[in-house]
Amino acid sequence: MITSKRWPHVGLCALSLIVSGLFHNAMAAETVYPLTLENCGRQITFKRAPARTVSIGQSSTEILYLLGLADKVRGTALWVGPVLKGYEEVNAKIERLADNDPSFESVLSKKPDIVTVQFQWQVGPEGVVAKPEQFEELGIAVYTSPSDCMGKENSAAGDGVRHQVFTMDLVYQEVRDLAKIYDVQEKGEEVVADLKRREAAARAKVASVEGRLSAVFWFSSAQQDADPYVAGKNGAPGYIMSALGIENIIKTDEEWPTVGWETIARANPTMIVAGAMNRRRYPLDSIEAKRKFLDADPVASLMPAVRSGHVFDMDAQAMNPTIRTIEGIEALADAIAGAGLVK
Repeated sequence: MITSKRWPHVGLCALSLIVSGLFHNAMAAETVYPLTLENCGRQITFKRAPARTVSIGQSSTEILYLLGLADKVRGTALWVGPVLKGYEEVNAKIERLADNDPSFESVLSKKPDIVTVQFQWQVGPEGVVAKPEQFEELGIAVYTSPSDCMGKENSAAGDGVRHQVFTMDLVYQEVRDLAKIYDVQEKGEEVVADLKRREAAARAKVASVEGRLSAVFWFSSAQQDADPYVAGKNGAPGYIMSALGIENIIKTDEEWPTVGWETIARANPTMIVAGAMNRRRYPLDSIEAKRKFLDADPVASLMPAVRSGHVFDMDAQAMNPTIRTIEGIEALADAIAGAGLVK
């Protein structure tokens, strides 16, 4: 016979307080240096919290801002759009080394003790800025966003192939890693908890659409008449669609494959999600150029999604695997609800 013993009510409360206190203390525990972390197949060691940082990649920079570390940032580069709301004044005080690719020399000129990197095509085995070893030879640590290396194969050409489905856990790992590196773990847990809360609220808003809608995410096009760069199934847009119960009509593992409009039209997505950005690498980077194309192109203009007005703008940074992916989930949930697609 199995018997159970009921804990006194007071005992349970005391136990709960003890567990809660232990958990809080664990979150707030100070970093013990030297600290060694595994990052993108490399070990990086810190003798102390970094004092001078260069961040290459908008998301890497914004994570540092959210962690309250803006005063440690000496320079940034590679921006897609406006900074997180509320951080405009903070960001304006920090030198922009380049909107796109900074030079190796410009990064070194800031005398960083760490370089945080969003994409390996910037700093990686075939990095256009440098290889990690070039910084490490000078005593400068390189921390790369796990979302760009874990479950993903990067190459010198293209945006890489993602063999594993992206989840926000990779971004949460980055937040926690950086919080530990800079000894601000409690703040890191606050950031993660807030992002999780926001995602749950957005999911609940459109829970009824599960399985009824489909979409294509369009980032940009290299030329006016070129096939568009659209989101493969395993990246951040795939996560956004999965979170909201939407089918991605693009099934490839490639991060941002080019797919013809004829193929997209045949798949007949319920909606087109178009990237809005300040970047101007390609002719169709701007949202205005995208909408003008959709209205004029003989194939795209006839798609039901276009004719019914189900073309939704999304900050392009939310389409990358970043903290802004949560904003993407929120924005698309609001757009779907506003278009009357929730039943």
